[in-house]
Amino acid sequence: MFRRTFWFTAGAAAGVWATTKVNRKIKQLTPESLAAQAADKAIVAGHKLKDFALDVREGMVRREAELGEALGLEAADPRELPPARRPAVEAADADPAMYRTLPYHSYNRNEDH
Repeated sequence: MFRRTFWFTAGAAAGVWATTKVNRKIKQLTPESLAAQAADKAIVAGHKLKDFALDVREGMVRREAELGEALGLEAADPRELPPARRPAVEAADADPAMYRTLPYHSYNRNEDH
């Protein structure tokens, strides 16, 4: 009798665990959740691209100065690069995961239930 109760309880627990895992995965694959994930990755890629461009700009200015010094050229008309633009997002240093957390719950009443 005890063995049957044990295996029944173990099976019920496994069923609840599996159902919970499947429901979480289904919620992650909704169109709203996929759109949120894509937007977050696009924001992260934009920040990385901006950082890369700033590093290239800094390296270019440094290398031009090194070459000018090595060749003995003193720039009579020092041209500086235009100042960097203001970031589109004020919190550029913020963690992108801060914007949305997954699973993203939409409160759209037009969803199928």
